[in-house]
Amino acid sequence: MIFQRTYYLSWLVLPGVLLLAFSSCGTKKQEEEKKEATIKEVSLDMPAIRERDTLRAITYYSSTSYFLYRGQPMGYEYDLLELLAEDLNLELDIVIAHDLDTEIQMLKKGEGDIIAHGLTITQDRKQSITFTEPHTQTHQVLVQKKPENWRQMKLHEIRNQIISDPIELLGKKVYVRKNSSYYKRLQNLEEEMGGEIDIVEMPGDLTTEDLIDQVADGEIPYTVADYNIAALNKTYNPDLDISVSLSFSQRIAWAVRESSPKLLNEVNEWIGKMKQTTDYYVIYNKYFKNSKFYRRRIKSDFFSLESGRISQYDDLIRQYADSVDLDWRLLSSLIYQESRFDPRTRSWAGARGLMQLMPATARQFGIRDLYEPEKSIRGGTRYLSYLQNQWHAALPDSSERIKFMLASYNAGPGHIKDAQRLARKYKDNEHSWNSIREYVLKLSNPEHYNDPVVKYGYVRGEEPVNYVSEIIKRYEHYRKFVPRNP
Repeated sequence: MIFQRTYYLSWLVLPGVLLLAFSSCGTKKQEEEKKEATIKEVSLDMPAIRERDTLRAITYYSSTSYFLYRGQPMGYEYDLLELLAEDLNLELDIVIAHDLDTEIQMLKKGEGDIIAHGLTITQDRKQSITFTEPHTQTHQVLVQKKPENWRQMKLHEIRNQIISDPIELLGKKVYVRKNSSYYKRLQNLEEEMGGEIDIVEMPGDLTTEDLIDQVADGEIPYTVADYNIAALNKTYNPDLDISVSLSFSQRIAWAVRESSPKLLNEVNEWIGKMKQTTDYYVIYNKYFKNSKFYRRRIKSDFFSLESGRISQYDDLIRQYADSVDLDWRLLSSLIYQESRFDPRTRSWAGARGLMQLMPATARQFGIRDLYEPEKSIRGGTRYLSYLQNQWHAALPDSSERIKFMLASYNAGPGHIKDAQRLARKYKDNEHSWNSIREYVLKLSNPEHYNDPVVKYGYVRGEEPVNYVSEIIKRYEHYRKFVPRNP
């Protein structure tokens, strides 16, 4: 649906209808402003964030900020947030803003602690949120389509058929989201040029990339974008022209609540440190300079913003996950952890295939050719079913049972039961993974793996603990991107 700001109305319209139209538009705008103003900002800063041990970051799906590619969560903002959370010694929870118009409301209500995507610093936004130190700069450009036969034309001929100066936008339709910095920039251009641009308001659930795609497909004539995003999209759509600048350089930053000065200070300190490292520039170049990587993932069947798929084995994984009553996305996360969806993978210990079964274990479940994807998944899920039964009676909580099952898949159930015996000895909760993982870690220590209650001896405790954590975290990303029943 397109919301268009209209400047010219026929004076033949009945006065009552005309009055109603203006009244309706004014009422809607007033209601939006009133809603924004009446949201009471929660008071929540670093002490509360540390108490819950999790940083909640508001971002959105896009081909640069946060996406899923070949089973791996990725993105410029996502990679930086991972490093920020690590620096703060916090877990990271990604909170999705499906409508960009509501992200400030989400922040104020405490649904997230930080807005993490490319926000242009503007005076209007400073009234509602507090910006971090800027992490990059860019400028706004007009995105338009070149003539159909542009490859056979000379440069000056192309320029004659497209917008080459911002003043030529007067009277033209330009499509942008209302609450974006692009909308405000177009309004400023109107003031500067002394005329009116026909600004068409687009819904907040569209991304800048969505609007660029609409220009490339000929659905809309013009939109506005930050140069770095426009340039990246141009590598995939060479028919686009992004040569007309609409602004001077602008600063791009993240944002926090006014009531979070301690969080702001820590984030700013981190940004200052990051800018002194090569990692900071490597990450930027990865998403905004590496056009080959961008084209490869955009065209991929496993770029989940486009396909809603995780891997080429989704159908098989769904089939066998259902047979053992598991969410197929959880099983996909386990398979990614084991083999990165490469059926020819073989470990140093001899485990093989998508689910990295040892040949002896596979034979117990009637599987021979572990390099064949269907057989590997069949054998792996049969083993998971066996592990589920091992824990079913002792662990009625299904979420706890899943973590014990995953740890057992990695280290063997014997070592996990050793950890339970240690927990029991020290009067700790043997039915909670949060407790048991500490004892799994202790099984790397001679004092504990030589304890009389321990039957299976030494285990590299970090491996199963990290294994469970990484699979669960990746599963949460999969749940955000891919429906259980597509």
